[in-house]
Amino acid sequence: MSVFSQFFGVSWQQMQAKVRYRILILTLLPILLTLISLVFITIYWNISYTGKQLFMKVKADLTVATNTLEQVQKQQEIQLYNVSESWDFQNSFAEVDKGNQAELVKLNRYLMQQKDILQLDVLRLIRLEEANADPDLRQMLPRVENQAYSGLMVLSAKRLDRLDPNLAELAKVPLSATMRAQEPEKLAETRGMLSRTLLPIPDETGQVSWYLDGATLFNRDTVIVDHIRDLVYDKGTLPERSIGTVTIFLDNARISTNVPMDMFSPNKELQSRALGTLVSEEVRQKVLVEGIPWVDRAFVLNDWFISGYSPLEDIRGNRIGMIYTGFSEAPFIHTYILNIIELGTILMLVLLVSGFLVYRGANSLLEPIERIHHVVKAVQSGRDLRIGELGLDRDNELSNLAEQFDHMLDLLQRRNLQIQSAAEQLEVKVEERTRSLQDKTEELQRNVALLNETRQQLVTNEKLTALGELTAGIAHEINNPTAVILGNMELMKYELGSNAKVVEEEIELVIQQVGRISTIIRSLLQYSRPGEFNAPLEMHLVQSMIEEVLVLVRHSIEKQKVELIQQINTTAEVEVNRPQVIQVLINLVVNAAHAIESKGKIWIRANDWVEHGKVVGVKVEVEDEGVGIAPERLSRIFDPFYTTRKDGTGLGLSLSYGIIKRIGGTIEVKSTLGKGTVFSIGIYHKAKEEHADNPYDGLHFGAVDDTIV
Repeated sequence: MSVFSQFFGVSWQQMQAKVRYRILILTLLPILLTLISLVFITIYWNISYTGKQLFMKVKADLTVATNTLEQVQKQQEIQLYNVSESWDFQNSFAEVDKGNQAELVKLNRYLMQQKDILQLDVLRLIRLEEANADPDLRQMLPRVENQAYSGLMVLSAKRLDRLDPNLAELAKVPLSATMRAQEPEKLAETRGMLSRTLLPIPDETGQVSWYLDGATLFNRDTVIVDHIRDLVYDKGTLPERSIGTVTIFLDNARISTNVPMDMFSPNKELQSRALGTLVSEEVRQKVLVEGIPWVDRAFVLNDWFISGYSPLEDIRGNRIGMIYTGFSEAPFIHTYILNIIELGTILMLVLLVSGFLVYRGANSLLEPIERIHHVVKAVQSGRDLRIGELGLDRDNELSNLAEQFDHMLDLLQRRNLQIQSAAEQLEVKVEERTRSLQDKTEELQRNVALLNETRQQLVTNEKLTALGELTAGIAHEINNPTAVILGNMELMKYELGSNAKVVEEEIELVIQQVGRISTIIRSLLQYSRPGEFNAPLEMHLVQSMIEEVLVLVRHSIEKQKVELIQQINTTAEVEVNRPQVIQVLINLVVNAAHAIESKGKIWIRANDWVEHGKVVGVKVEVEDEGVGIAPERLSRIFDPFYTTRKDGTGLGLSLSYGIIKRIGGTIEVKSTLGKGTVFSIGIYHKAKEEHADNPYDGLHFGAVDDTIV
């Protein structure tokens, strides 16, 4: 055995210790993993389940608090109803309704006594005219029919003073900076949040001319928050040292709360309340701004609480504040840590006992296992060794393992030689096939690119050829009836003589529209064969062309209730063919009207086109509040025959594109889905006809950016 040890360069004691530790680790590893898994599963289950229970509890507490706040309003209605049904009130009110002012003074004294008894901040009898004059009560009157109506409202210091001079001072709460909250924008909160109830008081005939107005001021009111706290956080509902709190917020400031300023003060009775402190910015954004209830961890004043926040709305439906319930998180975390320490201690004890037992039982396996281990290491390092005889019975599992392992090493050696030879041949074949495949791939890519270019050109040529045949037929079929219409209108005008003045404007409009039909036919021919037509270019005012467009499209857009707004900030002239540019603007305005599903606005703007500090022309924009254009469709809107309308031809924007490009101008589009689209046309003062050889060069058939030029 010593020779074998010297051969491997290690002592028997070293091998023995090394294998012993390996056996120890391999045996303990499943136990360790199992125990750790159980610990983590237990911790996860404990935290997850308990966390869910905590959030469920605070959510239920928040529901109770919200319902309690509603019950306060219901109780307030009952109080006002009881006052109105009392004998003293009914007896005095009957005289007041008849105009007895002395009884009105007596009744007001009675209401003051009842206000103190019922612990209300406001209790008064007002006329219907006074209620209508009060902007706050005016919001409640439509909801008051034959029963009382209650709601929350926020009143300024001035309005509080009108109700009761003492309320404004009582409502004032100094604000203070708070951790994780916004800096206060003012020194004190002078507004007041009230629960206000309006009860109609009918007279003997059933008519309502008087109302009982009652209100409770929440500012500095500790009764309601302490009542809710005692209701949901009774003794035994929370762990020791955990604090349950309730707060009413006006905006983000605490105006009624039992959150203590010092969380860790031993004397709970003498703790000051955190009035005027602010809610954390994260909660304010979620609850007040977005209107979403918060049930989660939240930083309250200076510690973490399991918290629930719900927005409060006034009678107008506006968010005016929040109601909060929650309890401190630290005691629960303390409990979690103690559980983890206990589980960890148990785990270490089990591992120590298991390790001791495994260590004592490993000695009988050390020698053969060490032999096998060293042979494996030698084979891995490239030496040709075998295990051989281990000095054990032939039926022993380790002896069979060693014999099979030696046989496997022999087979492995022969297979390695075969694999090495095959690998050398395979490398040569793979290299040859790779070169051939690369050559064919490059050739295929070139063919595909050529095919795409050819197909694109064929599609474009077929479209233009079909359009040429179509427009030739249209020109022949439409020009003849338009000539007949034009001739008959001239004849009609001649035959009517002086009587033609009555319909002279209509006759001229028909003649103009017939001329426009001829112009459109000519434009179609220009689109299919732009080189055969040379439209005359003249200087025209942009403003006059836009005004003519507004007249021509007026009836079309009035049917859709679309408002057309013109914003012309230029008096420049441009060199264009007037009918063609008018046709372009009509196309854009009509398309904009079609994009608006119901009511909406369309803006037509004209401004000087400035480049490098110099005015070079005019920019005309047509903007709508329509549905917008999807990005995948935006790149194709100028393609001929492309349309998303069932009754569209797909030629309007293509024709417009060609008209603008023939005079060297630009046409751009920007669109936001769901918000609208802006078409922008740039026209130079002097037409750049050198760009007019082929106005349809550059039409995009594939994907482009959001702006097409």
